[in-house]
Amino acid sequence: MLRTIDDARFWDGIARKYATSRIKDMPGYQRSIERTRKLLSNSDTVLEIGCGTGTTALKLAPFVRRIVGSDVSTEMVAIAREKALALGCQQAEFTVAAAESSPGSDGSYDAVLAFNLLHLISDRPSTLARIHRLLKPGGLFVSKTPCLSEMNPLIRVAVPLMRFVGKAPFVSLFAAPALEAEIAGAGFTIDERERHGTGPKDARIFIVARKPG
Repeated sequence: MLRTIDDARFWDGIARKYATSRIKDMPGYQRSIERTRKLLSNSDTVLEIGCGTGTTALKLAPFVRRIVGSDVSTEMVAIAREKALALGCQQAEFTVAAAESSPGSDGSYDAVLAFNLLHLISDRPSTLARIHRLLKPGGLFVSKTPCLSEMNPLIRVAVPLMRFVGKAPFVSLFAAPALEAEIAGAGFTIDERERHGTGPKDARIFIVARKPG
């Protein structure tokens, strides 16, 4: 719980700056958005955990019946709500919640999304189990995750140091096969796996997993 509170404070502190920052890998981001959009239908109810300032949820909202965005940061959610109001988007709503306590009852969603999030969660098994329960039978879990242990080795030193001085949230380092094994271990079948980072050392794994139905 303390780690969740610390991370929430970190993201609250940088929320306004984060909201104005540019997406570093726009081609990779657009590829993920387009692939996800094709996986969804206009009858779907969708949850995005770790929604940040709502950019992705609001891009996908016109293509689904309803999308709920949740984030541990109160400030991030406040910005997402401001964006939704400015756009007049009625299909999207945003709420404050930690990933492992994502909103909804069992079988609430046709799809759950987690973009650039799973490496920031300390208790992934609990979070993946929660996602599994929230999905309807046959529902999709779509994630995109930077696999930091496959990137620059200096990251392994820099991240703990930045965390120690309060300049970074909790970050977990792992490779794509380990993440796939965790998702499969939570009861999902892996339908697709792709690399959506366009940089030569940008190892971001895009995984489409399904809850058996």
